[in-house]
Amino acid sequence: MNALSSAAVPCVCCGHALRAGLEEWHWVCTLCGYEAAQLAPAINEARSHEKVDEAQRDTGLKALREANFHQLLDRLGRHITPVGARLLDVGAAHGWFVKAAADRGFSVLGLEPDHVVCEQAQRSGAPVREGFFPDVLAAHEQFDAIVFNDVFEHIPHSDVLLAQCIARLAPGGLLVLNLPSSRGIFYRTSKLLHRFGAGAFFDRLWQKGMPSPHLHYFHARNLTQLSARHGLTLVDSAHLASIHLNGLYARIAYVKSGLRWLAPLIWLAIVAAYPLVRWGAPSDIDVVVFRSDGGH
Repeated sequence: MNALSSAAVPCVCCGHALRAGLEEWHWVCTLCGYEAAQLAPAINEARSHEKVDEAQRDTGLKALREANFHQLLDRLGRHITPVGARLLDVGAAHGWFVKAAADRGFSVLGLEPDHVVCEQAQRSGAPVREGFFPDVLAAHEQFDAIVFNDVFEHIPHSDVLLAQCIARLAPGGLLVLNLPSSRGIFYRTSKLLHRFGAGAFFDRLWQKGMPSPHLHYFHARNLTQLSARHGLTLVDSAHLASIHLNGLYARIAYVKSGLRWLAPLIWLAIVAAYPLVRWGAPSDIDVVVFRSDGGH
């Protein structure tokens, strides 16, 4: 997506023209609710990891991610027999998901473009290959399931990406997208706070200034609209928890920035809101499972 400010750019989901959003880098579709960002990734740049405390991020995310991964694998097991099925995890990070999937019987491979993170995963014994999807795959490699855990929203050109996924899926294979929702309570709250002049939380949810910022915000409905154009059929959808009190403070504080002093205040606000979030507020994580029609 280039030069959004200089011309009307169509929404990738519905084709409606995008409009300026809350920041100069933020754009929205007023018809279907898709949101886009012009933020620059910095994966593998020399200073990219200086902005992140990797050990603290691990502590902050591991409990939540592992709980959600088991729920996701339970749901995936309703649509595919794990034993022997080939599963690709795009953006495998530290390899937590591929290890959990291997324990279920899947034949797994993870891809991770960040050199530092990939080395950590490999040292832990996770079957993770360094590089970008689909560039580092051999011509013959296809999969029964391709999974993006908090990754799809970081990759530009969603139309191209979906076509690449279909080309790598076996006939009738599954595409699983686990990603933030623009309808979630925390994301909606961040937009409200921005309108009152407090934009730090909004920037954080887009991961502005981090090595791999968000480039899109979808929700299940417009993502289904986009995927249907590629011959993908929705077979399942669900929500996952977006916070876990275990490790929450480390998750908030792992970014090394001038706003780190806000971490205690954000932690207190989230803990206070936790009962509401757990028992009825709109979830900030959507999971959608699509089946390919088998055409390549």
